[in-house]
Amino acid sequence: MTQVLPLRNIRIIDFTMGWAGPLATRHLADMGAEVIKIESCTHMDWWRGWENTPEMIATKEYEKQPIFNITNRNKLGVAIDLTLAEGRNLALRLVKQADAVIENQATGVMKKLGLSYDDLRLVNKQIIMLSLPAFGVEGPWGAYRGYGSTVEHASGLPHLSGNPDGPPMQTHVAYGDACGGINAGAALLVGLFHRKKTGRGQRIDISQVEGMHQLGVHGSIEQGLTGKNPERTGSRHPIFVPHGVFACSEPDSWLVIAVTQEKEWLGLCAAMGRPDLSDNSSLRSQDGRREQQDQIEAAISRWTAEVTNKEGMHILQEAGVPAGAVLQPTELLDDEGFVERELWVKIDRQVVGRKSHPLSPWKINGERAPIRWAAPLLGQHNKKVFCELLGMSEEELLKLTSDKVVGEVPESTA
Repeated sequence: MTQVLPLRNIRIIDFTMGWAGPLATRHLADMGAEVIKIESCTHMDWWRGWENTPEMIATKEYEKQPIFNITNRNKLGVAIDLTLAEGRNLALRLVKQADAVIENQATGVMKKLGLSYDDLRLVNKQIIMLSLPAFGVEGPWGAYRGYGSTVEHASGLPHLSGNPDGPPMQTHVAYGDACGGINAGAALLVGLFHRKKTGRGQRIDISQVEGMHQLGVHGSIEQGLTGKNPERTGSRHPIFVPHGVFACSEPDSWLVIAVTQEKEWLGLCAAMGRPDLSDNSSLRSQDGRREQQDQIEAAISRWTAEVTNKEGMHILQEAGVPAGAVLQPTELLDDEGFVERELWVKIDRQVVGRKSHPLSPWKINGERAPIRWAAPLLGQHNKKVFCELLGMSEEELLKLTSDKVVGEVPESTA
């Protein structure tokens, strides 16, 4: 990559685990920030695995998880036991030389560790600290724990998903983590810009639940206007018809069609070879099509059953109809849209070998941000960070390793 990465002089201390926080710091690391990820040998990032069993440690399963390896590229990794005084002091020495700190622990954890915002400001008055708990730092639910599923329910989104005669439907995608991570990345950039202009640090409080509200804002708007909860519609749309997912000729192959304008309806009818539908004046309005939605969907299903999802997508797109093939995970690496845009790149990592990774979703002057190195092994950069950055001697590092203040091998919890 020929461009100079914009955050190349920024250092971030990363206490986060899972998806939300590591996603935020991955974006900043991709933009050139030096992100130092802190784990410990007793409390690894839970995306490495949930249990430190002897079997897991012996086979290094904690180094094989794709979700961890994709989310933590371009970061330096150290392992510090923060429950020990020496470990806390190490963390504070890193904070002293940092621009920002991010954490997504349950509210109160950082204070118990002696790493609250007030503690950090004692060593670095200009530090930016961002906290990303499920329900925010402040408020009646601030101390509650939450994962993607609980965050999704608290946002109200499942109540908008599902069939009309069924219960609320959870997506199980953990949207709260993704939305929280994106919002946290943006908030950190704003905090860094503010500090550059004013010289002052900031305390940033983000609620993952609040970050999800934009996904279900249509429900809030309807409730505010009508006083009623919106009806669940499955794959259908409350206004636009036709709108849904249709089976294609190959097994487990699907096509999404979303008609929002009159010209798109006419284009769909022409593509399907159905002038009887386009000539039917009762179907020229959304309300008219809604009254005959079952019949319209049946006609579309008969047409999609004769084409593959990619064929259907191309035919309808050429006719001006919004349509997309539903890609399976196994198709993503070879899909021509991603391949031509050079989204994927193969990188080597110890233990797992050479694997495909997605590059940044943005291009600047035609170039994506590079993957400069793979996700760190547990404690991989202890020597680099402690000796080169903090000026520690190798003898001091060996002593800390012997005392289990730092390390590179998980402690068994069995």
